[in-house]
Amino acid sequence: MDYDVVVIGGGPGGYVAAIKSAQLGMKVACVEYDEDSNGKQKMGGTCLNVGCIPSKSLLDSSYKFKQISASLPEHGINVSKANYDLSKMMDRKNDIVKKLTSGVSQLLKHNKVESIFGKGKLISKNEIEISDSKGKKKTLKAKYIVLATGSRPIYLDSVPWNGTNIVGSAGALEFSKTPKKLAIIGAGVIGLELGSVWSRLGSEVEIFEAEKTFLPMLDDDISRLIEREFKNQNININLGAMVKSSKNNRSSVTLEIDFAGQVEKRKFDKVIVAVGRKPFSENLLAKGCGLDVDEKGFIEVNNFCQTKLENIYAIGDLVRGPMLAHKAMEEGVMAAERIAGKKMEVNYDLVPSVIYTHPEIAWVGKTEKQLKQENIEFKKGSFPFAASGRALAAGDSVGAVKILADKESDQVLGVQIFGNSASEILQQGLIGMEFSASSEDFGLTMFSHPTVSEALHEAALAVNKQAIHIGN
Repeated sequence: MDYDVVVIGGGPGGYVAAIKSAQLGMKVACVEYDEDSNGKQKMGGTCLNVGCIPSKSLLDSSYKFKQISASLPEHGINVSKANYDLSKMMDRKNDIVKKLTSGVSQLLKHNKVESIFGKGKLISKNEIEISDSKGKKKTLKAKYIVLATGSRPIYLDSVPWNGTNIVGSAGALEFSKTPKKLAIIGAGVIGLELGSVWSRLGSEVEIFEAEKTFLPMLDDDISRLIEREFKNQNININLGAMVKSSKNNRSSVTLEIDFAGQVEKRKFDKVIVAVGRKPFSENLLAKGCGLDVDEKGFIEVNNFCQTKLENIYAIGDLVRGPMLAHKAMEEGVMAAERIAGKKMEVNYDLVPSVIYTHPEIAWVGKTEKQLKQENIEFKKGSFPFAASGRALAAGDSVGAVKILADKESDQVLGVQIFGNSASEILQQGLIGMEFSASSEDFGLTMFSHPTVSEALHEAALAVNKQAIHIGN
């Protein structure tokens, strides 16, 4: 065999699986086909290159501008007509991406992982065919193989991309000019984050969502809070709105939209299609290799990401579960550990999710709807950031923390947060839940004052009608 482990895919799941395998003493190669404008191999996958990292860069830059132009006067800070340089904003984003992707390459090199440029295809249980950009092919042999090719955007036939005024999520991070009127198709994570970026920079944003429910992964009381706040931010969310067709008018786009049977035509400068992602499994498996994909492109695995071929693992967006970088990373570690004969597991009941709007949206565990479906009796407590001294002092008091706990055992079963630093506060709840903490455990834990984290503490107290700073 040429290698102990070959990983196909250099994104968060793939490079982590490769590095962990090498740390466990194995000879490892990581295959990646993505390249930069100079034809040099790029590691990091969608997350580092056109997803998580560049979008967070623009979210932070645009929020800083919004603070200066709209939020600072209440603090007694006045700035004469703030403006921004979009090209510098984009340059900063690109520099961050370059720094992190080159950092991944260095980490692989440091851990003695061989980076191989090319498209990888599984041709047998121990063989991978590598095709480079010139069409040259070679075959690698490995004892174990990890498939980690991630996902790609879902295309809408009714609104085909043209790379200029109709784009996907990656194209929406490359605008050279802020669109005056912007349509976003899809009110999920990507749609809300991109809507926030361009709304802050001056776009009139309309989001069209075919589903009639907004953020169905959350409970209604939390999603209503969020929807109300987005309206306050001039982001108009249209539910039950099906985009039927699009017409490119050179410098604009006309969308035909069905609002519950009433069809309207609306014109926009730019359209972003953000209706979800699907596994990037095309041309990954050769006929007769021993593996197949299902009708949606996923590869079937067990709880340990092992396929029906025992020496082959598939991780991240290629397999069941939420399409999240941190989930892929943990699966990459698990696959490496399992290959090395260790017993690591991933707790799929506690995969955290975050939407990096402002305020942030974060959740983990069960919702009320899920608990009712599973016939689990529960109790709940919540605490508004409007009652948090730290949030009020910061001028950032929108939102709330909600905790769900088992009615009999008091074990915390779910946490939902909408508010400033929600992603960071959630981690405190998640750590407790990982150790089966009760709401009483959270209530008996001392939290620093004043902090926004105290909202988690008070919500836990509220579960048992013991909150101090709100009525129970």
